[in-house]
Amino acid sequence: MEKKKVVLAFSGGLDTSFAVKYLTEDCGYEVYTAIANTGGFSPEELKKIEERALALGAKEHATLDITQEYYDKSIKYMIFGNILRGGTYPISVSSERTFQAIAIIEYAKKIGAHCVAHGSTSAGNDQVRFDLTFQILAPEIEIITPTRDMNLTREYEIDYLKKHGFEADFKKLEYSINKGLWGTSVGGKETLNSATTLPEEAYPTQLTKTEPEELTIDFEKGEIVAVNGVRMDDKVKAIQKIEEIVGTFAIGRDMHVGDTIIGIKGRVGFEAGAPLVIIAAHKLLEKHTLTKWQQYWKEQLGNWYGMFLHEAEYLEPVMRDIEAYLDESQRNVTGRVIIKLRPYSYVLVGVESDYDLMKTSFGEYGELSRAWTADDVKGFTKIMGNQMKIYHDVQNRNKK
Repeated sequence: MEKKKVVLAFSGGLDTSFAVKYLTEDCGYEVYTAIANTGGFSPEELKKIEERALALGAKEHATLDITQEYYDKSIKYMIFGNILRGGTYPISVSSERTFQAIAIIEYAKKIGAHCVAHGSTSAGNDQVRFDLTFQILAPEIEIITPTRDMNLTREYEIDYLKKHGFEADFKKLEYSINKGLWGTSVGGKETLNSATTLPEEAYPTQLTKTEPEELTIDFEKGEIVAVNGVRMDDKVKAIQKIEEIVGTFAIGRDMHVGDTIIGIKGRVGFEAGAPLVIIAAHKLLEKHTLTKWQQYWKEQLGNWYGMFLHEAEYLEPVMRDIEAYLDESQRNVTGRVIIKLRPYSYVLVGVESDYDLMKTSFGEYGELSRAWTADDVKGFTKIMGNQMKIYHDVQNRNKK
């Protein structure tokens, strides 16, 4: 009897390692593994992931590089929108998942798979992101989720793999690490407790520099074009270069606490040095080059865009409408931002831009006015106060 062919979204972590072994040995599936790389893995790491998949029993393994697509269709707009969920988290893994799901389901259709599988648990966001994308793009393909359906713990999966003769650094597997171009999430026993934080060794990047250093990022129409004065037309490489620089200072570590798609509170550690520095630099440049109302409405739409992206709504057509607005909003966001890097932190020094709205002949804030007189301000203030004066006059009259 022909075995059913299943494509498993494989990261090399504990959940997907368990899934390969379980689906092949206990369920009798012909398992094809695939990793959709969003820029977080080196060629050496991808090779090790492939070797692990095959050692676990996968028939074939595929590496799908979607880094450029991920930048073009997601990261670019997260920069334009200055998107930080809860004012903290740059939606690192959240934004990757839909694009990974798209790549996996397209691969499954390409090889004629009967089923598609992922290692998400029943208590997280990723199950919704994968399921929803799979259902929209290939409703005819069955979805299999052993970790979720069996409600497994990490301890159970580790014990299962040991019993089936699979040797690995299980101490390392105690932490769920998801790496991508836009940051790395780190989950473990400490993130399940509101009062504990991750140990130093849980973070993939360690502090190696202690002396302060200056970093400059040049933007053209909102996109990075140079790092430390060196022109970089490849946006992916520009982000990787910034990460290489800020990572040595261990910048970008934090703990995100937020509301999950399924309604419970979630907590995860992350390191995202480049995303946090880039967003902060971009936002500062916008403060200098955009008007008050441009900034206000960008913030509103950016918040909605980030929420939809986080909650698996990327394929909702309103996202394309918001992207059109964000594209248009960047026409004057051009200039250089200067940043001072220090261990675990950074300082925004300032900007240089031909579109800087502070560079005006109208006046200098708090110092000198050139385009209006003292009498102009007196009259303006008097008229501006009319509505409030009328309100308080009526209140005072009715108190008598």
